[in-house]
Amino acid sequence: MFARQSLPAVSASEVAEKRGQGHDFVLLDVREPLELLRVNLGEGVELAPLSRLAAEGVGALPTAVRQNKDAEIVVICHHGNRSAQVTAWLRQQGWTNVWNMTGGVDAYAAVDPTIGRY
Repeated sequence: MFARQSLPAVSASEVAEKRGQGHDFVLLDVREPLELLRVNLGEGVELAPLSRLAAEGVGALPTAVRQNKDAEIVVICHHGNRSAQVTAWLRQQGWTNVWNMTGGVDAYAAVDPTIGRY
C-alpha cells in the first residue's frame, strides 16, 4: 500500500472551486449509505461505499470510474482516511489521475456550511 503522505491530495476548497467552475472530474464518495443520509454533496457525486469495494473490488466502482483509468477522480469520505485507502488502492489498480480530498466532507462543510456536519 502507498504511504499516506505520498498520495496526491486536494483540499476541500480546491474541490469546491472545481465544482463551481464546472471542471470535468469524478467525485467518488466512499462513505456508507447511512452517512449519505446525514451529509450529501448533491448531484454529480458517484457512490462506491468502502464496504462494497472491499467485497466486490473493481466491480463495485461506478461505470464512470471503471471505463476510464485516465479520468480525474477525487475520492472523498467523512474525514479523509477511507478515501486515502481507496485512492491508494485505485492507483495500485492502474488509475493514474486519482486524488484524495483531505479532511473529507467534514472539511468541505467549512467551505459550504449548507451541507451540515456529523
